[in-house]
Amino acid sequence: MSTDRGGVALGGRTRGPAAPARTDRLMGALHTSPSKEILSGESADVYFARAELVLEREGLDPVVAMEVFGRQAGILCGIDEAKNLLAHVLGDEPADSVIVEALDDGDAFEAKEIVLRIDARYRQFGLYETAILGMLAQSTGWATAARACVDAAAPAPVISFGARHVHPDITDVLDYAAIVGGCVGASTPAGARLAGLAPTGTMPHSLVLIFGDTVRAAEAFDRDLDPDVPRIVLIDTFKDEAEEALRVAHALGDRLYGVRLDTPSERGRVTADLVHEIRARLDLEGFQHVKIVVSGGLSPERIAYFKDAGAPVDSFAVGSYISGAAPIDFTGDIKEIDGRPIAKRGRIPGRTASPRLKPVDLAAWRARS
Repeated sequence: MSTDRGGVALGGRTRGPAAPARTDRLMGALHTSPSKEILSGESADVYFARAELVLEREGLDPVVAMEVFGRQAGILCGIDEAKNLLAHVLGDEPADSVIVEALDDGDAFEAKEIVLRIDARYRQFGLYETAILGMLAQSTGWATAARACVDAAAPAPVISFGARHVHPDITDVLDYAAIVGGCVGASTPAGARLAGLAPTGTMPHSLVLIFGDTVRAAEAFDRDLDPDVPRIVLIDTFKDEAEEALRVAHALGDRLYGVRLDTPSERGRVTADLVHEIRARLDLEGFQHVKIVVSGGLSPERIAYFKDAGAPVDSFAVGSYISGAAPIDFTGDIKEIDGRPIAKRGRIPGRTASPRLKPVDLAAWRARS
């Protein structure tokens, strides 16, 4: 059974106590061809398609330098997906006529810092500005929110539990972004697979309700699931959490890895005092090995509350704070046309000094798909 940086088994690969993992170690299923809706332009703002039509009929297709920046600081995510898209739409262009430079998923960036620069003929990629900015905006918002939780919880690990708050077609992107932001695991198989991990989870209240007793549900969970799935039992369904923690611990013994507290707001939510009590009662009866996972309405402020109170929480499961994070606004600006510096009003013409940008090997990205 693997453990994460805080000692909580996640059912995935081992992660150490260092800074959040970089995606050169995480990249998984992003190495697929972009969807037909993206490649066809169906998901683009219509004015880009109209601009392409006008330029084609007028015989214009200049070489431009487009720079992309974020309106506020954050943790960059979605840039690798954008690289993959550019590798497909620019792949037929001569290698010496296209230059793409970018930061990486997981990089921290400042407001107005250039995260992507594209040098190519405009009509080869202009239609995809909507997609590129959208990939960056949503995922960066999620990754940045995840990092705020991870920083508040350190050194205890954070798990992404936000899938239920977004459309199922994008749960993998959400969970991937949360992991880029520093979460050690995610609840959906699709999202965990995208990041090269195994999914993380305990049990739902529905399982306990159907069995009618927490211990009976825990015993069935233990009996029927593979040995490498951590035995972490939800203990707030029927009885007092401290009582249930001891009942489950006595029933499963050394096989019990942890208990999860998810007390609803109607019953006062999980408190630091409750965590202290459960830890003390487990320790007094010889169950020092049992970990405590807290979930339910967590945010950096709520996590800080537990930390400030010295509550012995072994890991935090965060949902809506990450999944509900606002997108971070990104903008794409043309700064050069056929070698001539240019910009819209309010911007400085010409390329922005961006020493952190690194060349992107589009051929290598396309070969991975």
